[in-house]
Amino acid sequence: MIFQKSACIETLYTELPFLERFSAARADGFEFVEFWSWTDKDLAAVKAAADAAGVGISGFNGDAELSLIDPAQKTAYKAFLRRSLDAARRIGARSVTVHSNGLGEGGRVLCPYDDLSDAVKLCTMFDTLKIAAEWAENCGVQINLEPLNVTTDHPGNFLRHTRTAAELTRLIGSPNLKVLYDVYHMQLNEGSLCDHIRAYADQFGHIHVADAPGRHEPGTGEIYYPAVFAALEQAGYRGLIGYELFPKTDTQTAVRAIMAD
Repeated sequence: MIFQKSACIETLYTELPFLERFSAARADGFEFVEFWSWTDKDLAAVKAAADAAGVGISGFNGDAELSLIDPAQKTAYKAFLRRSLDAARRIGARSVTVHSNGLGEGGRVLCPYDDLSDAVKLCTMFDTLKIAAEWAENCGVQINLEPLNVTTDHPGNFLRHTRTAAELTRLIGSPNLKVLYDVYHMQLNEGSLCDHIRAYADQFGHIHVADAPGRHEPGTGEIYYPAVFAALEQAGYRGLIGYELFPKTDTQTAVRAIMAD
């Protein structure tokens, strides 16, 4: 596989203290790591751990519990996202990930906003992302917009399809605003993985991998990852592959499957 690999150290290496996961991931062959929240981390210690391990930081979540589709949260959302971009720049992270809805513990959608029309939700997303893309360009950090599955992990989430996310990023047209294409989420929501990759890979800024069902390592479910990776390569994607998955048994067994790709 031509792609560099990134380990999500919120789900992998959980048997180790957080700061020890950087060196463990690098020792196993990962070139990058990623994590979820940044506000609960000592960023100076995170940067030191990454530097000492010789591993890059591909990104973290940039929106906390705030919603991108709620007009009433626009000001607070933008303020927090600016802080997230600054945090990414300080530790040398390549990107921050954003979502349509605010997410709570375990990825629970805090509010589905059934009282708002799709038009309001989309226009609110567009307005905020257009401004945020300019900030991202100025600070040299990428923003990745991630659709999520609504069948299993995130019922009530608004942004659920590759096409919607990719059309938004295409309209805005910033090199620093892309789509985070999570193969697991999109298998559950829409299927036709390779067709969607061929149609929208030009908008992909990062890829997440886990098998479905179960969200474990490749080879434990129904997704044929050799075809997925081949489609990404043929479509011109050259970014990272992030392994955001929960080991079916333990980290080392999962890592062996990952490195066999």
